[in-house]
Amino acid sequence: MANAILVLNAGSSSLKFAVFQNRKGLPPLLRGNISSLDKNPQMKLVVDDSTQAEHVRLDMESSDIKGAMQLAVDEICNRGLTPLITAVGHRIVHGGSEFTRPTVLDASVIDKLRGFVPLAPMHQPRNLEIIDGAARVFPKAIQFGCFDTSFHFGRPRLATLYGLPRALEQQGLRAYGFHGISYAYIASRLKSRHGARAGGRVIVAHLGSGSSLCAMKGGKSVATTMGFSTLDGLVMSTRCGSIDPGVVLHLLQQRGMSIEQVVQMLHNESGMLGVSGISGDMQSLIESDEPSAKEAVDLFVYRAGREIGSMAAALSGLDTLVFCAGIGENSPLIRQRIGEAARWLGVEIDAQRNGRGDELISGPHSAVEVFVIPTDEEKAIAVELMKLPSEKRSVSRANV
Repeated sequence: MANAILVLNAGSSSLKFAVFQNRKGLPPLLRGNISSLDKNPQMKLVVDDSTQAEHVRLDMESSDIKGAMQLAVDEICNRGLTPLITAVGHRIVHGGSEFTRPTVLDASVIDKLRGFVPLAPMHQPRNLEIIDGAARVFPKAIQFGCFDTSFHFGRPRLATLYGLPRALEQQGLRAYGFHGISYAYIASRLKSRHGARAGGRVIVAHLGSGSSLCAMKGGKSVATTMGFSTLDGLVMSTRCGSIDPGVVLHLLQQRGMSIEQVVQMLHNESGMLGVSGISGDMQSLIESDEPSAKEAVDLFVYRAGREIGSMAAALSGLDTLVFCAGIGENSPLIRQRIGEAARWLGVEIDAQRNGRGDELISGPHSAVEVFVIPTDEEKAIAVELMKLPSEKRSVSRANV
């Protein structure tokens, strides 16, 4: 069997991992998803190219990212895959303005990535922990990183600026944008379908625990709802989305909250969880009879519809709308309601296609093509590794 690539994708409350054969087509050997780390973690495994997921019972109340990493390593080891792994690819949330393409993670690069922790304090430390853990477990494997910010790097300058003193922009206070690995994968799928046009004027709705929209033209990012941080834009599972900065000042100055309390609230106690007071899980809210749950879902849809209008303005119109990620791929109701909110743009979703979860869900008279395309960040990272020059792919981590 050919050697293998391991991909590690650490999210805010999950760890996804995948092992691919290092050959054309990247056949999968193992995929895993350890979710809900903060409360009652769950693990799903898919072996080879099966479509059936194996649910693994985890007898634990919670786990940190190191514990999740150990669970992934145990599965890889138990299935005899450890000796095959010659490369480890990582999703890294923040690459700043410097890292705009996949990069081998040597000691100097890792030091620079530590400098971006203040820009992504909830995500970057987890990414660095995973890099460090993988270096210990797979000491002879090359490690490389793909950056969520890099896909958005070529946006028009005005799309990156805030109305702040210029000196702050020169110090890195600018809109970066995130979920870029997912968006790059969707852009590649659209290019496979439509050629270089890549669907024309496209809005991709990456809707999950963390949610954002990206406006693309010809497969390139033009605008996106997340900015300086992953708090910006849409209402999310536990994150607030865009709010008036005056709210933060009020909490600090008038309510006497500490910086740490405000950070905790905005990242972990807001969004749909905060509005509903019940849960940040979309399906749980849809199934609830509580008025506050309905209001949380309504707010999610309203803000998504409003931001689609903003993205369409940046594109001067809309040809294609794509849903992806956990909510986008699995909730026909939310897709239908967001489609209704975007009806003024010519969006018409076919109820039967949408209910079946077809790839194309727009109706025959829709002026906009609407797709459901499952995102695959893990494969996208593996594909990027294959593009690296062979001399870089063969570098040992002995000097890292």
